Amino acid sequence: MNSVINKNITVTDLGSIDFKEAWDYQTALFEKVLAVKTENRLLPQSNQQITENFLLFCQHPHVYTLGKSGKENNLLIDQERLSLVNAAYYRINRGGDITYHGPGQIVGYLIIDLENFFTDIHKYMRFLEEAVIKTLKEFKLEAGRIPGLTGVWIDIDNNPRKICAFGVKTSRWVTMHGLALNVNPDLKYFNNIVPCGIQDKAVTSLEMELGHGVKIEEVQEILQDKIISLFEMNLKVRHDSRY
Repeated sequence: MNSVINKNITVTDLGSIDFKEAWDYQTALFEKVLAVKTENRLLPQSNQQITENFLLFCQHPHVYTLGKSGKENNLLIDQERLSLVNAAYYRINRGGDITYHGPGQIVGYLIIDLENFFTDIHKYMRFLEEAVIKTLKEFKLEAGRIPGLTGVWIDIDNNPRKICAFGVKTSRWVTMHGLALNVNPDLKYFNNIVPCGIQDKAVTSLEMELGHGVKIEEVQEILQDKIISLFEMNLKVRHDSRY
């Protein structure tokens, strides 16, 4: 464990941002935290530096991303069709299969050193899911988990519909990537993929389930509070503009 525990978190709202730009930014933060951990190994305990924790919120223009264990054929359209629907495509370094990001979806990237909290990846994933489940409960929506399938689902026992996808990368207990919660995206874009490689489950959104629109800022504020509460974090600073 770290000799100095830091439960402070810096929250930044990146607004609408190109996927690659956000990926590069979180990668820089990820490598910054790893560099501090590497340096600390060579220092006496009294001189070791704290590792920082970051939570980034954003929305992306239409984009499909495929995790490192994903299958290319879960993208159901070719390059020409991608251009026609104005969508980008990236193979990236998170876990999981293929997913879609777009306007109306809250994307949350967590770059945190789990040694500041607990060293348990399973617990980390369950905490992220629980934050979303508690957020949806604020809107009178009952959500939960399906054993063996990462994610948050609505109507599990009758007609399971995924409302939030997760995919993370970790190295030496430092995390990156995170979650994508469907608030009011254009769900037609999910027809171009086999979401998360799961063929027999539908995708939904807060707007679809409630029958009316919801302000994405309201949902994001609640989600932020749930994450901070579950991890027992301290909100150090919040930036509401581009980094």
